[in-house]
Formats: sequence, structure tokens, C-alpha cells
Amino acid sequence: MEQNGESHLKEPLLHAADGASAAAARVSPRKERTTRKVMFNVRGMSCGSWVVAGLKGVESIQVSTLQGQAVVQYSPEETDARTIKEAIEDINFEVDELQEQEIAVCRLRIKGMACTSCSESIERALLMVPGVKKAAVGLALEEAKVHFDPNITSRDLLIEAIEDAGFGADLISYGDDVNKMHLKLEGVSSPEDTKLIQSVLETVEGVNNVEWDTSGQTVTVAYDPDVTGPRLLIQRIQDAAEPPKCFNASLYSPPKQREVERHHEIMSYRNQFLWSCLFSVPVFLFAMVLPMLPPSGDWLFYKIYNNMTVGMLLRWLLCSPVQFIIGWRFYVGAYHALKRGYSNMDVLVALGTNAAYFYSVYIIVKALTSDTFEGQDLFETSSMLVSFILLGKYLEVVAKGKTSDALSKLTELAPETAVLLTLEKDGSVISEVEISTQLLQRNDFIKIVPGEKVPVDGVVIKGQSHVNESMITGEARPIAKKPGDKVIGGTVNDNGFIIVKATHVGSETALSQIVQLVEAAQLARAPVQRLADKISRFFVPTVVVAAFLTWLGWFIPGQLHLYPQQWIPKAMDSFELALQFGISVLVVACPCALGLATPTAVMVATGKGASLGVLIKGGNALEKAHKIKTIIFDKTGTLTKGKPSVVQTKTFSKIPLLELCDLTASAEANSEHPLSKAIVEYTKKLREQYGSPSDHMMDSKDFEVHPGAGVSANVEGKLVLVGNKRLMQEFEAPMSSEVEEYMSEMEDLARTCVLVAIDRVICGALAVSDPLKPEAGRVISHLSSMGITSIMVTGDNWATAKSIAKQVGISTVFAEIDPVGKAEKIKDLQTQGLAVAMVGDGVNDSPALAAADVGMAIGAGTDVAIEAADIVLMKSSLVDVITAIDLSRKTLAKIRLNYVWALGYNVLGMPIAAGVLFPFTGIRLPPWLAGACMAASSVSVVCSSLLLQLYKKPLHVEEVPMTAGPGDGGSNLV
Repeated sequence: MEQNGESHLKEPLLHAADGASAAAARVSPRKERTTRKVMFNVRGMSCGSWVVAGLKGVESIQVSTLQGQAVVQYSPEETDARTIKEAIEDINFEVDELQEQEIAVCRLRIKGMACTSCSESIERALLMVPGVKKAAVGLALEEAKVHFDPNITSRDLLIEAIEDAGFGADLISYGDDVNKMHLKLEGVSSPEDTKLIQSVLETVEGVNNVEWDTSGQTVTVAYDPDVTGPRLLIQRIQDAAEPPKCFNASLYSPPKQREVERHHEIMSYRNQFLWSCLFSVPVFLFAMVLPMLPPSGDWLFYKIYNNMTVGMLLRWLLCSPVQFIIGWRFYVGAYHALKRGYSNMDVLVALGTNAAYFYSVYIIVKALTSDTFEGQDLFETSSMLVSFILLGKYLEVVAKGKTSDALSKLTELAPETAVLLTLEKDGSVISEVEISTQLLQRNDFIKIVPGEKVPVDGVVIKGQSHVNESMITGEARPIAKKPGDKVIGGTVNDNGFIIVKATHVGSETALSQIVQLVEAAQLARAPVQRLADKISRFFVPTVVVAAFLTWLGWFIPGQLHLYPQQWIPKAMDSFELALQFGISVLVVACPCALGLATPTAVMVATGKGASLGVLIKGGNALEKAHKIKTIIFDKTGTLTKGKPSVVQTKTFSKIPLLELCDLTASAEANSEHPLSKAIVEYTKKLREQYGSPSDHMMDSKDFEVHPGAGVSANVEGKLVLVGNKRLMQEFEAPMSSEVEEYMSEMEDLARTCVLVAIDRVICGALAVSDPLKPEAGRVISHLSSMGITSIMVTGDNWATAKSIAKQVGISTVFAEIDPVGKAEKIKDLQTQGLAVAMVGDGVNDSPALAAADVGMAIGAGTDVAIEAADIVLMKSSLVDVITAIDLSRKTLAKIRLNYVWALGYNVLGMPIAAGVLFPFTGIRLPPWLAGACMAASSVSVVCSSLLLQLYKKPLHVEEVPMTAGPGDGGSNLV
């Protein structure tokens, strides 16, 4: 029998024909991993004799004639499910739709997007690919996340679809390939060596994919960290060499693709702008400056042939490279857009520059063929327009690069190296070595000295210290760490020496999960983005029509002399004036500013939220949070710390408090109840105060749990009872009036009174409470000032619930409610038209978190993957509830401001460009200046979003830790 008894789980549901098992047994581990299965519903089968095994790529076929099903195992490199389906249909069987076996996810980096129309075009192109179930394209993030059926399509087809749409695409990650390591190899001198190493790596259990770069002698290995690790893989490579050969493998850090490509894009726009200026500035000087400075510009008017001048020829020669070489990108973008049936900024730029350029070419042709024709070319319009648009794109990509600064800083928090320890069974250190953090594996032991960063998530097994987690959770106060406590990778060890056992490495660390979650949030499109999407669909066609009408509106009256001739500038006729107005309308309109208004703001806000310890799962959650009018709080672990502790003690006899607690803790030591743990922990602290060994426990016998009442045990020959009133009555321990009064007093304070009897005489009591979070009251008060109503819903009894609610200032309470009941309460409030948020711990409250408009999960940094919540509050502080809502409100206000600016710019800019002010003021917007305005609008929107980086939390609560003295009988609650 196989280990763990899981052999039956690996058996196929449908049995293969004879010989199939033997064939399957010969498949190598790598081959087995690269084959896929697809199931068909086949009608008309009367026996299992039909086969398509002759089809290339088919590994095996399993048939169930009773169920009318067939399972085909195939190699995706050689065939696909659709081809197999067609082959079955060719032998006269009816095949129903494919039953999906799995959904794969891949992330792609997109190049060349400029506006919302571009991202929408890519989404449409991806969704048209057979097998694609969902596609999300982030304009600001410049990425796409695609869910698809790998039985029908592949990564290569997705990339091909994007390239057909006119954009570039590179694979970022695919499925389980998140854990990757890059190795530089030495000693590999032949193709045989390459094949040997590849085969060795592919046979290692847990390796998902191996990719070679033979030119650079590097290999990329995707692996499962639960099964294998980087040091094992390096060792396997070294062991593969047969003397005298020697293979060496070392970690290789390739340049970060996104940063490299962004830098390349910035440099590309900068260089193109500078090259365009090299040609455009002389054109501008020859057209606009030197003719105004006689006699310096007189040589420009020398006639070469007929009426063609030196100035015309120079402007034509200098403008043409700008139009057709430097500006070629606009032609390509416009072609692909129009081919897909949509229009974008490239279409407007291409139309505007071509109109100016080819009209100017017409002027030159007329001047060449006539000695009487006089006309003014517009080459400076074409060349300056391209230059200003390139300048705007350069400034835009520089600004967009800064929108992900917060996320980049998070990824850089982890240290580069760590000290790996080898321990004996008794915990003594055998050796220590400094290695790269990327080489750490699960269950490694790591030494961390004061001032060093924690390399990966883990558990402290030795030593005590304080760890500064502000860079992950935003919590400025150092957190005490002792054996058994969790630490988060990227945080800083302040003042003590600790040894940590690694529990999460690679993509599983809290830091990596935060980055993945924020990136996913930045891909999610906010509902407010729909406004820009709707406008973008008809924006460019509307602008083209408006430009044509503008040209007609000036050209026809000019030909009919309906306006004074002095309106027409010198050296220009009515056609040229009308053309300039039309071109200005074309190029002043900016769809890019509208498209960038939402995604850039969401990108900056989610990154800023992550740096403050608030993880917002997408634009949808960010938008909904600003509408919240009612917040429902869970009690335990949300309003309270979720950690019961002894807050008061009382003795009813002359027995010393330490002896009473020793007997109580010894009786409770074998119990797993939270109250028992609180009593044991309190006793340990009390012993430390009295100078006694904190871990010493008296021998206890006859331990017995009394459900719903308490425990009993024989400690040092004494019968010790620890529990409630019912336990005392069960053992006939008399209850005095003093005990009754104390119990009543504690219950009024929402504390659990634990009675202790020795030999059936009640000698004392311990009041146990789950302390309120110190910030709870101020948070509720601040929410009220924001116009938000707070409600508490808990499963606890009414007395405790009302007491807690009174202390924090909540007036509406629902108690004794189960998890499903909490979700029902939320739905009741939603039927009243209220936008409801739920704040809970994300475990028992998951139904309510899912039912709420916005679910906020209170959780530690290692619990960031809470599926039910829309927002995760990393540091478990209620203050971040206010931060999340306030950040949402600020972000939505910023998005609205961006829309006002982008729409207002177009609404005002287009009429001015069309010449509305010209008859009254003589002011007109030349096309080159209109292009500069268009570029400035996109830059201004991105810079407006970047101001969210300056966001400050509206409420700061300094927590002052207060602990009750063990013997003072007081409370540690304020």
C-alpha cells in the first residue's frame, strides 16, 4: 500500500484498453507532467473498439460505453483537444461540447498600450480566442491576466492574438510557475551536457518546468516548494557530472523585466523626441522665425524652379523623416486599431499629421508647376505635432513609472542573504553559512542578529527580541517575539538574537502574497472606469466628424466671403485657415487622459494602502468602500483582542495568591480550553514576579473535564475544582454571599468568573476577560463623525455584548447570533438601501464577509489570502477600518477630479481649437500648439493621481501597553 493510503486516489475512473497501462508505465516523470487529459461525451458508441490512437500526439484512450464517455490523454505540444474532437467526428460519432478539465491562469506583459481603447481591444482579442474564459487587462499596470482552458488553447496562441491586435506581449508567469529560480551554469560544453542536465532536473519530483537559454548558459526552473527546493536542484546538477567533467550552478538574477522594459520605453520615447527635435526645430525656424527677421531669412525665399523656394524644399526634406520614420509608430497603431474595428489616439494623430503633410506636398507640387501660384505649406504643423506628442508620451511613461513605486519598495524589503544553521537533535549549532535568501527552503533554520532583516516567514524556536514590522503592517511599535511566535519576511529584528524555522518561502511568503494581491487589485477594473470605457467607444469617431465639420464650417463661408477677408492671416487662404482649424480639433482631443483617470489613481491608492497595511482587493472594493454608511463589527478578535487573560483575582480565604494560582494552573495544565490557557499564562507571570521557576507545575492526577462546568484534579493530595457555579454545586461546595456578589459584579463588567475550590471549599476566583482593543472607542467615535453607523453582531450572550458595546459607544447590538445569522442581518440592512461593511476575523465571519458590500478581514500579515474579504487589514488594528474608508473616499474624489479635468479639457479645448474665439479675439490654436496641449492633459492626469502618494492616515492611536499587577486585584482595562 502506498504511503498515506492515497493509492486509490491515483487510479483512473475509466479503465484503459489492454496495453494502455504498460504504455503509461513507460512514460517518464517529465512526460507524464506534460500530457493532458480531455473528456468527451460521445453518442452512438456500441463498443469500445473505435480508436484515434493513430493521431499524432495521442498517448492513450479510455472508453466507457455505458456512460458514453471517452478520456483521451495527449501531448499538448503535438495536438490539441479540438483536433481530437474533429478526428472522432470523422469516424462518424457525435461529440458533445468538451467538458473542461482544468482552468489555467497566465499573466502577460503588454507593450504599446496608450489608452482605454487599447486595453479594450486586447480584451476583445483575447476573448475571441477559443477556450479563453476570462481576460483582464490593466492599462496602468501594463499587464493582462487570462483564465483559459489549456485543453483548447495555449499561451502561445494568447500571445499571438495580442500581437495580431498590434501590441507586444511577453509571458510573466503561468499557473504554478510562480516559484522560479534562475541558475548560471559552468562546465557545460556540449549539447549532450545540456540534455543530461535537463533530464536530471525534469526527473526531480516537484519540478514543473525547465527552460534553457543556451546562449547565456542559464536555466530557469519552476518548482513546487512543498516538494523540493533550490539547494537540492543545484546539488543534482553538480552530481550529474561524470569525472573529469565538473558542473557548477550558481544563482543568477536576471534584470527585472518590467523595469527593463519601462526603462527601454522611456529611453525610446526620449530618443525619438530628441531625433524629432533635430528635424522639427529647423523646420519651425525656417517657417515661423527666420521669415520674420529680414534680411536673415531672405535666402529662404530664393526660387529654385517656378514658385518653389529654398525654404519649401528644406522644410519638406526635414519634415519627411519625422512624418514617416519617427512617426511610423502612429501609422502602425492606427492600422491595427482600424483593422480591429476601433479607433484610438494614433488614428487622430495619423489623420492630423497626414492632412498637414500631404496638403503641404500639394502646395509644393503646385509651386513647382506654376509660376503664379502662391501658397503656404504646413510642414511645421506636421513635424512639431509629432514632436510634442512624443514629448507628452515621454513625460507620461516617466510619471506612470512612479505610480508603482510603493509596490516596488515592498518587493525590495527582503534581504539578499541569510545565515543558515545546521542543528543537532538537541538544538545545538553544528555549523552556519551565509547563503542567498533565494536558496532557503522550508524547515531551514536561520540565525537573525540585531539589526538584520528577517529573510522569510517563519516561527521563532530560540531567543527573544522585538521586531519592527512597520514596513509590512504599518505598525510603528516594535512587536515582542518569543519562541512559538511568527515572524514575517522583510521585517527588522531590533534588539535580540533569535533562531527562526522557515515555514513559507518564495512566492508563499506574506511579502510575496501582498505583492501578488496588490497586482491583482491593480488589474481589477473599478466600476467608475465604465464611464471612460463608454466615452472611448464613440470619442474618436465623434472627434473626426467634428474636425470635418469644423473644416467645412470655415472653408465654405470663406469661399462665399461670409466673413471679413482680414480674418485670414497673411500668406494663407481660406482653405488653409479651415484646414488648420480642422487639424487642431483632431489633435487637441485626448482620449488618453480619460483612459488614465481611473487606473492610475487605483494603482497609486492600492500601492499606498499596501504600504500602510491595508490591502484592497481591486478597484471594485475601493469604489464600494466610499459608499459605506453602516459598519457591522464582530466582537471577539475584532473589537476585543481575541486573547482571554486574567484581569482580576480575589481570595475568599487566607491561602496565599501564589499557592492558589499554582494549584489552579496545575489542575488546568492538561486542558486546551482558552480560559485554561489564560490561567496558566497568568500563573507563569505571577511566578516570574515572585522569583519562582515559571515552568514548574505540581503533579496532578485524576484530571477530569466537566463539559460546560470546568475541570477537577487531584493536586498534591488535594481535590482542586476550577470552573463555574454549576461545578461548585455538582461537588456540593458551599457558595457564600461574598462569592455570589463578586460573581454578579464581574458579570456586569462582561468578565467570566472562574471559581477555585480546594477540598470543596471555595478559596478564590479569577476574573477572565477578552480585553478591548485600546483604539476601539476612538474608532467608533471617529466613524460616527464620518456619518457612519456602527453595529455589533456577536454570538456571545446579551449581558456581555451590551457591556462591551457600552464601553466602545455602540448603541445597536445583536447578540447570540450564529455565523449564518450574521449574514442574514447584513442582508436585512441591505434591503433598507444601506451600503454595509462587515469587519471580522475572516474565519467564523466568512459568510457575513461575503454577504457584505465590503468585507474587511482583521488578520495578521501571514493571513493575507482571506478569500471572503474585499479588504485585508494587515496589522489587526481597527484604525485601519477608518484608513480604508478614507483612502477610498480620497481616491474616488481624485478619480472624479481626473474626469473633470480630462472631460473639461476636451469640452473647452475642442471649441477653442475649432476657432470659436477667433472672430472675437483673434485667438486661435495652431495645430502644433494643440498637440502640445493634448500631451499636457495626459501628463497632468497622471501627476494628479500621483498626489495620492502624499496620503496621510486620518486617525493615529498610540497604544500604551498596560498590564495589571498580578496581586493588585485590579483590571488592565481602561
